[in-house]
This record gives sequence, C-alpha cells and structure tokens, in this order.
Amino acid sequence: MARTVGIGIQSFEKLIMENSFYIDKTDFIRQWWENRDDVTLITRPRRFGKTLNMNMLERFLSIEYTGQGEIFKGLSIWKDEKYRNLQGTYPVISLSFAGIKSSSFDEARKSLFYLIEKLYNRYEFLLKDDSLNEKERDFIKNISVNMDNYSAISLLGTLSEFLYRHYGKKVIILLDEYDTPLQEAWVYGYWKEMVELIRGLFNSTFKTNPYLERAVMTGITRVSKESIFSDLNHLTVVTSTSEMYADCGSPVQGRSTTTLSGRCYRMM
Repeated sequence: MARTVGIGIQSFEKLIMENSFYIDKTDFIRQWWENRDDVTLITRPRRFGKTLNMNMLERFLSIEYTGQGEIFKGLSIWKDEKYRNLQGTYPVISLSFAGIKSSSFDEARKSLFYLIEKLYNRYEFLLKDDSLNEKERDFIKNISVNMDNYSAISLLGTLSEFLYRHYGKKVIILLDEYDTPLQEAWVYGYWKEMVELIRGLFNSTFKTNPYLERAVMTGITRVSKESIFSDLNHLTVVTSTSEMYADCGSPVQGRSTTTLSGRCYRMM
C-alpha cells in the first residue's frame, strides 16, 4: 500500500504511527551522539525538517519514553543494540522559541518567561521531590512573566540541576527556533535589549551549566558569534553555507548533505 506524504507533520510519533512516507533520518542520532559535541547548532531554511528531527531526538532520548522504543523498530537507529539500550535514558528539556513574536521588548520577554513557566509546570512533581528544599520549591512557585531578567536567565540552568538531582543524570536540552525572538527584535527595533537577554540565558544554559550532558539548537540563521554566541566556544555549527560544507562535494540527488565537525554525511 502506498504511503501518504504528510505535509507539515512535526510529530515523529504521529508520522510513524500513521504510516506516513518517511525518509529514514534516524542515523542522525548515532552521528550526533558519536561526535560528542557539547552544543550543536543546526541552521537550515524553513520547511527543512528541523522541528521533526528535534521531536525525533526527544522521542528517542527522553526518559519520559522509557521502554517505548518500538516506534523506532525497522529504522536505522534500532539496528544497533548499543542505541536500543540508549533509548529513553536521559532527562530531556525540550522547548521552542517559535511563538516568541512581538513588536515590543516587554511583550517579547514576557512571552519568553511564560514559555519557561509552562516548561516548569511539566515538572510539577519536583515540588514534592525530597532533593529540593523549601527555598527551592518557593523559587519554582514564584516563576512568572513578571520576573526580572537577572532571575530569569538562570531558569533553564536551574531546571537542569533540579532534574539532575531527581534522576541522577545530566540533562539533554533541545531548543528549536532559537532565533525567532532575535528576528522579531531586529525588525521592531529592540535588538540590543533582546541580545543582552538571550546572551545571558544562553550563557547560563549552555556554557556554565554543569548539569548539561549535551544540547542541540536549531534556527534559520547563524547569528554572529560576536553577539549571541560570543561565550559559547564549545559550540559546533552545522550549516549548508559553512566552509566545512564546501569540502563535501555536491549533494546526491534526492538527499541532503550535512557536516559535523568536518565530517561529511549523507542524510538518507
């Protein structure tokens, strides 16, 4: 039976369960894992499958899906016992900045803080965790859109610590469409304020976070390292316009070529 081509599906589980046409890209999990980069930034145009791949990573790695790896049966990643044993073994923080769109900095920062507040709500069980003291529980309860920037920039790093203490494992962070707030800031004239906020957030989340195992970020642009990523000297960038990509030769028809730390791969 011919499979339906599902346009715009961003849920890996939905794509597989509905038996939609899917070009197996699960070997990306192995390539990325074996490359051992701390933070990977993937920049690709819109409609390139970035969000679907991020959802695939979450579905494979998150401890929330422990024992549910059968959805990968028959796909490339499931052929290796090593990776079958990896499935569902890490706490994963997954979020998207796609909805952070506003014509003013104040509204944009409130949208960002609200997004992180909702993220904490997913882990409400932490309020009953013996590893947290009363002061830390109060910290979670006081998270709101009206927080000051200084307190807010540490939220993802703090959540990483709380999850590490609960599960006993460092976390994986997946951030989709990191650059949407920056694009809006550029268009509406609050670039300086947004860059300062995002730089602080990224530094505490991806640079000075001892509870981070690895992270993947996606977007459509690579913002200058002199601005957002100036402190992230452990960042690996995967982009079709990079010099590394130029050494890979022409893409195979019907496939895309990507690079990880100088190595060339065909995304099947």
